[in-house]
Amino acid sequence: MRSVPRVLLPLVLCLACLPAAAQAPVERVREGNRISEGVPEIPPELRAKLERYQNTRGAEVAGWTREGCLLVGTRFAETVQTHRVCQPMGMREQLTFYREPVTGVAAAPAASGRDGFVYAKDVGGNEFSQLHWFDLASRQTTLLTDGRRTQNTGARFSRDGRWLAYASTSRNGTDTDVWVRDMQAGTARAVVAPGGSWRALDFAPDGKSLLVMRNVSVNDTRPGTVDLATGTLTLFPVDGGTAAITHMRHAPGGGVLYVSDEPVGGVAQEFRTLRHHVPGRPVRVITGDVDWDVEALEVSDDGRHIAFVVNEDGIARLDVRRWPSLERVALPALPIGQVGGLAFSPDGGRLAVTVNGATSPADAYVVDLGARTLDRWTRSEVGGLDASRFIAPTLVRFPTFDKVDGVPRTIPAFYYRPANARAGARVPVVISIHGGPEAQAFPIFNPTFQFLANELGIAVLVPNVRGSTGYGRTFVNLDNAKLREDAVRDIGALLDWIGTREELDAARVGVVGGSYGGYMVLASLVHYSERIRAGINVVGISHFGTFLRNTEGYRRDLRRVEYGDERDPAIAALFERISPLNNAARIRSPLFVAHGVNDPRVPYTEAEQIVRAVRGNGTPVWLLMFDDEGHGFRKKANADHFGAASVLFWQQHLLGAAP
Repeated sequence: MRSVPRVLLPLVLCLACLPAAAQAPVERVREGNRISEGVPEIPPELRAKLERYQNTRGAEVAGWTREGCLLVGTRFAETVQTHRVCQPMGMREQLTFYREPVTGVAAAPAASGRDGFVYAKDVGGNEFSQLHWFDLASRQTTLLTDGRRTQNTGARFSRDGRWLAYASTSRNGTDTDVWVRDMQAGTARAVVAPGGSWRALDFAPDGKSLLVMRNVSVNDTRPGTVDLATGTLTLFPVDGGTAAITHMRHAPGGGVLYVSDEPVGGVAQEFRTLRHHVPGRPVRVITGDVDWDVEALEVSDDGRHIAFVVNEDGIARLDVRRWPSLERVALPALPIGQVGGLAFSPDGGRLAVTVNGATSPADAYVVDLGARTLDRWTRSEVGGLDASRFIAPTLVRFPTFDKVDGVPRTIPAFYYRPANARAGARVPVVISIHGGPEAQAFPIFNPTFQFLANELGIAVLVPNVRGSTGYGRTFVNLDNAKLREDAVRDIGALLDWIGTREELDAARVGVVGGSYGGYMVLASLVHYSERIRAGINVVGISHFGTFLRNTEGYRRDLRRVEYGDERDPAIAALFERISPLNNAARIRSPLFVAHGVNDPRVPYTEAEQIVRAVRGNGTPVWLLMFDDEGHGFRKKANADHFGAASVLFWQQHLLGAAP
């Protein structure tokens, strides 16, 4: 067992004072990379029942090669690797073979003369990703970054492929600077290093400057441009002082296309709209008639088209416009779901996208813009299951505790209702809470939700509580700092709503969530243990103070903006009051805690300390950790074991008789 960090010593001493009856030892079992406490053996029949659901997979677009093949990320063994597909429904040729997942793929531009791609890979989920070049001709790889305990992400090529920009913590391990590598000379240098968290967005067409962005918070991003010859950084003025500015691309013919929620004509904006700005001219708002966020942006190399995605209440709508007329291109109907991975073909005539629907895994599709046709390039497996039985959720809204203009505020949630529920019977419920908190739950394919609904007869509710993105600037700020527990009150309102539904069993409700969603699980159990039968906390925060002190340095300031600065006595006092660790005596429902030992975001110590504290109540607690995982479980064997243990936990503590 690892040594106890100094910050946990007072907690350990305090727990030592608990009554002997509450200190019944739980055996720690190590099997290879897996550590468990209190987790029963998984019955073979349960593993067999889960096997097909755990053998679904998806495929996501990663870019085009110069000869017109698609690069996709998909898993055929333990982890997601890069594959090449050269025609609709063609063979997926695996290119990378690692025990660790491959992410952040950036294909070399067709005009560069280079034939290959850059990818990122870490070790054991520690997120200290290193960038590598994969040469398609020789099938050789080259390490591009320092290979040390540094994070290197967000690779972007210049138009001619000479330069590669990326974000790196290599200077001091805390700040994320923008670096540029000369792909011919093999040298790299920091071009933006004033401190803070920066990323590269887009090279100018002539390769002499680079659009960059500093991330301060979800509502405060600061764009600029850096002259690569002189190193001069020029920040762009931001209307209103601060704004959520996200995607930025150089516009064909001049100026910049970008997504922002800055005021328009002095009027504050709730949503992020697509805009075009040319110096010396008024900003042109392209999507001013849409009251939803623009989530993605891409520009074709030939400058004839732009593509973007609008997030309409959790459903994606793809929009393609001719440039510069902004005439909308008529598109063939895409499957309903999330749309991402936008990538124009080298000749600009086709657009590849990833579509992930509620009843089908992510797959690669290609739109021919001239012919207005849609081709499916991959068809991912669903474990031999009958896909027609998969359940599509409905979008519901439930009233919560506060009001807007005198009317109760409503919270959106996706509702997966078992199709085979007996007439008149009340079905148990699992509430799944997303992480972030600046994130949003979408109705994408989730085999776990399908298993719960189809095989166990459990309804699943996936709310977007206050603090979620996608519903406007006001909504995302409703849980900041001292308002943190208002999001927990939204879960209380959802429990009230469940009680009004004739088909749902309010006496059998479980909660599950990861990361910030794990905190929400623990906090919900603190406040509503008498109404929640059991909870599963995955890589969750149990005390904001210890979390902020122990998270990796390059993340700390970003998280302080959202949660509050633990160095401020008033905020420290708030953390002491609301953190689940200090209220563990109120958690009386069975708890399952799972974590990756290499987690750089939420250290595994957050799991161990809440497990010890809740066991002090005599409450059943399961603990599962993996030595080769970080913030979540990316290896199939680990994810499968956790999934089976979770189902067993629900069978014993949600579906079983009430204690």
